[in-house]
Amino acid sequence: MKFTHGYWVLRENFTLNYAQQWVRTDVKGDSLHIKSACHPIRSRGEGVGGAALDITFTAPRPNIIRVKITHFKGMKEPCPRFETYEQPVQPVIAEDEKQVIFQSGELRAEIQKPAGGEWQVAFYGGDRLLTTSGYRSMGHAWERNTRETFMIESLMLDVGECVYGLGERFGAYVKNGQSIDMWNADGGTASDLAYKNIPFYMTNRGYGVFVENTSDVSFEVASEKVERVQFSVSGETLTYDIIYGGTPKKTIDLYTALTGRPALVPAWSFGLWLSTSFTTNYDENTVTSFIDGMTQRDIPLSVFHFDCFWMKNFNWCDFTWDPDTFPDPEGMLRRYHDRGLRLCCWINPYIAQASPLFDEGMEHGYLIRKTNGDVWQTDMWQTGMGIVDVTNPDARKWYCDHLRRLMDMGVDCFKTDFGERIPVRDIAYFDGSDPLYMHNYYSYLYNRMVFETIREKRGEGDAIVFARSATAGGQQFPVHWGGDNSATYISMAETLRGGLGLSHCGFGYWSHDISGFEQTAPADVYKRWCAFGLLSSHSRLHGSVSYRVPWLFDEESCDVLRKFVRLKCRLMPYLYACAVEAHEHGTPMARPMMMEFPNDPGCDMLDRQYMLGENLLVAPVFTKAGDVSFYAPEGMWTNILDGHTVSCGWHKEVHDFMSMPLMAREGCVIPMGACDSHPDYDYLDGLELHVYALAEGKSASCTVYDLNGKPAACFTITMKNGKSEVITDSQKPYTVVLH
Repeated sequence: MKFTHGYWVLRENFTLNYAQQWVRTDVKGDSLHIKSACHPIRSRGEGVGGAALDITFTAPRPNIIRVKITHFKGMKEPCPRFETYEQPVQPVIAEDEKQVIFQSGELRAEIQKPAGGEWQVAFYGGDRLLTTSGYRSMGHAWERNTRETFMIESLMLDVGECVYGLGERFGAYVKNGQSIDMWNADGGTASDLAYKNIPFYMTNRGYGVFVENTSDVSFEVASEKVERVQFSVSGETLTYDIIYGGTPKKTIDLYTALTGRPALVPAWSFGLWLSTSFTTNYDENTVTSFIDGMTQRDIPLSVFHFDCFWMKNFNWCDFTWDPDTFPDPEGMLRRYHDRGLRLCCWINPYIAQASPLFDEGMEHGYLIRKTNGDVWQTDMWQTGMGIVDVTNPDARKWYCDHLRRLMDMGVDCFKTDFGERIPVRDIAYFDGSDPLYMHNYYSYLYNRMVFETIREKRGEGDAIVFARSATAGGQQFPVHWGGDNSATYISMAETLRGGLGLSHCGFGYWSHDISGFEQTAPADVYKRWCAFGLLSSHSRLHGSVSYRVPWLFDEESCDVLRKFVRLKCRLMPYLYACAVEAHEHGTPMARPMMMEFPNDPGCDMLDRQYMLGENLLVAPVFTKAGDVSFYAPEGMWTNILDGHTVSCGWHKEVHDFMSMPLMAREGCVIPMGACDSHPDYDYLDGLELHVYALAEGKSASCTVYDLNGKPAACFTITMKNGKSEVITDSQKPYTVVLH
């Protein structure tokens, strides 16, 4: 939200009061309290009247400083608030005549007193200045007509500083120059709306900022003032955290320690998922024909997904198999399990009026109500639908008991669709939550209750959802997919941009609808997208109006899909180690180039390639002809598909549908398994250690994990006299392959 016209002039009808001068310091336990006047105080009389801000500094974890700015503290702080996982810190607090210092680990805030110069709060990582809040930065705004109030903060950007994150957004990857509001919406990937709004950003200067407000935080990223990131919230209080990791990966580590780590998802989930698609006609014979077709073409399939019409139309959700289409659901699920498949069903948190559950939910208060006591209803999506009140414990149990019944039938997991269209006007939640603050946070409670239900039923490490909506903390309940894209190269590229942005927010896993959700792709788009999709953390064939089985496109599509599914299965020792890293540190499996190479300015703006784990560079091909350009950071890079090498710099190549730039980093080890038919197997059986361009006298290491995420064996390979020497604790035979 913009409050000014240019640098000097305020927008009409706004009154703004900015922090201008330190007045007083109070230390209470481990917190520092600063009172700042919003006008100069040159005499005792000037302390009478006028606005002032109370600024509190605390340390929720080492290397994190929380700043809370309050104008009027008598206003009740709305809920819900983000859940955070805090760790006791003994901050260093010091003061002299010129400044006050608050330090958490290597991160410190220096608050300027009048004797030290103009008002300023400066944040340092070690001896390096990260950012500042100074002139016309920290303030309170009042709109005189509506009498609405806002709290504002503006943090300085340095020369060449790029801003990333703020959720899964499909516009420009670098956020400088954009105005962004945190408001979950079902807008598709071709709009500026987002399903997953995360009020966290990081920059290429080694720090991040998390605004601890679940409502519609407004960001002006080098837009209202091109030298600042401004963020504002309605009300009288603003809380944000400065998070200093020094590097992007360490910053993500700290952020996910604060807001929650991604769960470790089961190894079987990394295989190929095939969906019925949305509006297609299907029954057991149709589904079986798809599964048989994949088997006949030797294409491994791990998960089959039943989309909306497993339930009767107009009844979504009643959690009951349409008896006209699926007369024997338990037998069907058993038959598919016998073929080694896992099974997923589509759900959402909406209950249509035609559903037998609507009356039950209305009677017991399980649906969101208006302030007058009526059930809130809409015809948008399902006729007369209501929405489950996830703040009501009894409603959650009621909803999840139906999921438990489905899992008893044989369903393994759920696609948790929607959760963005949550009303805010005249709404009364069971627990008294503020509707504005629940709009985005609903997605957190919705996905958490489903994920935890699966985990309780299936056990730790075997739970997974396929979620569309999210807010901060939602990374704990994976996996998330990118929403409704289209069957074009342009949409394929915007999909990748969204995934890169989400990865900056601690989401360790991410997927998308291969070949696009809307329309039906031409065969070339399908084939290019298959390669991209199988080199994402999770891989799903899904669409809207047509089936996505490859033989409906052309026979080469079967060859392409088969090759990349089998490649992904063989890469599982490497990929599963990346998943463990995501679980333990929040580092995303598919990560932006700048996250892995923060000291290479050539990586700052790259949005058509990414790193899959630490050692594989992936550059999807976005053209029918196969033309692709990609940037290789320092060192020699080897394409693991055909063995050709490139050095540092930009490269233009042409690839057929069976190939793409998939480049191994110089001096790395890529462990590859012997099994190419499914993703969950003993990765040590027949293990191959592929060593790429390891220099004489240098060493490289890797760890292979078991299916519980525990280290099974560690390998260290050293080149001596042109030969490899291996130190390992593995008890099984392995092969070293030098490249």
